[in-house]
Amino acid sequence: MSHHIVEVQNLTHTYPDGTAAVRGISFRIHHGESVAVVGANGAGKSTLLLHLNGYLTPQSGTVRIGDFPLTRETLRDIRRTVGMIFQDPDDQLFMPTVYEDVAFGPLNLGLPLEEVEQRVQKALMRVGVEHLRERPPYKLSGGEKRAVSIATVLAMSPDILVMDEPSSNLDPRARRTLIELLAGFQHTKIIATHDLDMVLDLCSRTIVIREGQIMADGPTTEIFQNDQLLEECHLEKPMRMQACPLCNRPSI
Repeated sequence: MSHHIVEVQNLTHTYPDGTAAVRGISFRIHHGESVAVVGANGAGKSTLLLHLNGYLTPQSGTVRIGDFPLTRETLRDIRRTVGMIFQDPDDQLFMPTVYEDVAFGPLNLGLPLEEVEQRVQKALMRVGVEHLRERPPYKLSGGEKRAVSIATVLAMSPDILVMDEPSSNLDPRARRTLIELLAGFQHTKIIATHDLDMVLDLCSRTIVIREGQIMADGPTTEIFQNDQLLEECHLEKPMRMQACPLCNRPSI
């Protein structure tokens, strides 16, 4: 299924102030892969992700989603394929009610009202917040906002999920619910996160970025066992891989 493939070649992006956020990044992600993008603050993770849904277009290099190179002319097709979940749910929730937020995307696709209703109900049920459909988003908790922001994307039936720090500001129960939800999404997932324990749960492959460049790309467990790499990229092992302070043994 070529329409699920994400391919980035020699991508660069420099902001107007001269900050080189992405410097010659290349990778290829195949259908069904769950891939983490990790790195310290300012490594370029968010800038990279913004290119995968067309919120930024390449200054040089290319981004290809399946059969479509990312250009202004292909944005509509790419955004039907790639669902983007932002770090701050408030960036995605702007309508008076939860229902209207989740319905916004399908309505803009020109779908019949009956199908829009079905998609909204299915998406809200999938994230477990169907009881919130008439609530104003600004009155929701952080975990509820995160769930609704995911529902707004699921209602579009994307083949690829791109997520920027999806577990940020969640309490432990909401975080576990999120991980279980994402584990049930069978298509391609690309997750930028500092939550390396969540990476162990969800992603078999990890890409490590430092100062806008890829430092490593490989199996997650191998990446997290490379102490020198983690030190150079200002990362720490997931808690489950750190030695117990009492017995000096890792928990996994």
